[in-house]
Amino acid sequence: MSEATETDTATAADRPQRWHVEDVLALLNLPLPELLYRAQTVHRQHHDPTHMELATLLSIKTGGCPEDCGYCPQSAHYDTGVKATKVMSPQEVLEAVRAAKAAGATRFCMGAAWRAPNDRDLEKVEALVRVVKDEGLQACCTLGMLSREQAQRLKEAGLDYYNHNLDTAPEMYGNIITTRDYQDRLQTLQHVRDAGIHVCCGGIVGMGETRTGRAGLIAQLANLAPYPESVPINHLVKVPGTPLADQPDLDPLEFVRTVAAARITMPRAKVRLSAGRRQMDESTQVLCFLAGANSIFYGDKLLVTGNADVQADQALLARLGMHTSMGAA
Repeated sequence: MSEATETDTATAADRPQRWHVEDVLALLNLPLPELLYRAQTVHRQHHDPTHMELATLLSIKTGGCPEDCGYCPQSAHYDTGVKATKVMSPQEVLEAVRAAKAAGATRFCMGAAWRAPNDRDLEKVEALVRVVKDEGLQACCTLGMLSREQAQRLKEAGLDYYNHNLDTAPEMYGNIITTRDYQDRLQTLQHVRDAGIHVCCGGIVGMGETRTGRAGLIAQLANLAPYPESVPINHLVKVPGTPLADQPDLDPLEFVRTVAAARITMPRAKVRLSAGRRQMDESTQVLCFLAGANSIFYGDKLLVTGNADVQADQALLARLGMHTSMGAA
C-alpha cells in the first residue's frame, strides 16, 4: 500500500459515521467480552488507557428551578428538601476552585438551577468563569438554555466547555420533562458550538428506559455534528420526592454496556462517569474504565447529590496504576 493510500485510509477511518439506533443496539446486544474488546480497541487508538481526567462540579446557584425534570431534586415542582440559594460570590468560588486544583482536578464545572440565565445572571457567571481561568483550570458551565448572544458572551469570558445534556432518547423525553422539548436542547447546543465553545453533552440511564432507549440516546449524541468533546454518562440518583424516586435499579452491566457504546461511537470524546458513581462498587467502575470511560467527576458532591469520596478515588486509581495530569483536554 502506498503512503498516499495509507493516509487516505486513516482519514476515512477518522471520519464520523452516521449511527442508526439499530447499529448502536447491535453493539449493546454483543456478548460483554466482545463489546469490551471493541471498546478498549477504539479507546487505545485515541487515548492513553492509563490516563484519567479529573473534573469537579460545583453548584453555584441551587434549587428553585422552574423546569419539571423528573429526576431533579432542584426542581421547584417537587418537595425534596433542597432550598433555593443565590449565586455564589467570586470569593466563595475561588476557594472551591483552589481546593479542586489542590486535589488534582483539571476541569472546574459550575452548575446553576435555571431554565435559562437572564442578563444579570450571566454577568455574574462571566465573572466566575474568569475566576476559574485565572487559576489555570478549564472552565465549564451548565446554566440551562442559552441564546446565541449569551453563548458568545461566555466564550468571550473564557469558557472552555458548556454542558447541556440530552438526558434520554427523543421518544422518551416527554415522559421525563414537559417544560421544554428536545429541539430546545439541540438549539442551545448549536448556539454553543457556533460560539466556538466545546460541547459537553450526555444523558442519564436507569430512568425506566429499555436497552433500545439507551441505544437511541447514544445514537443521538454520536450523530451531533460534530459529536461532543465530553460525554457524561449519568446513572439515575433516585432522590425521594422526585417522580423517578421509585424506579427499579438498573443492572450495573447495562451501565457498563452504555459506556462502551459511547466509547465506540464517539472515539475521541472524553467519556465521563458522572452522577450515580457513589452507588457503584469498585468492580463496576473498573469495568467502566475498561469500557472506555476516561474522566470522572471528582469531589464530595455533584450539585446537590453525593459523589464518591476523594480519598477512595485516589486509592482506586493508584491500585489500578492509572495516572492523572494537568491540562488534559
